[in-house]
Amino acid sequence: MHDFLIAKEIVDEVLRIIEEKKLSGVKRVDLEIGVIALAHDGFPEHEEDVSIENLQFGLEGVSKNTVLEKVEFSIKKTKDHNWKIVNVVVE
Repeated sequence: MHDFLIAKEIVDEVLRIIEEKKLSGVKRVDLEIGVIALAHDGFPEHEEDVSIENLQFGLEGVSKNTVLEKVEFSIKKTKDHNWKIVNVVVE
């Protein structure tokens, strides 16, 4: 469930970057993802290790019918907290 919420956040952020930088022909988005805090209270029991497979599935579903529909999302697991967009690759 949380994987789809994170996928939505990521897709929204990539779409914002594309619009802001006036990018076209996006081929790949490189992401890093670590442990995600489910609450903002700092307790480790409120953190979740996100499944890359589930996140990939969520990204594919959320990006349908958008300019990101055919974009490859390359996801690297890290020990950090949260997620970040590392690179947006255009043609």
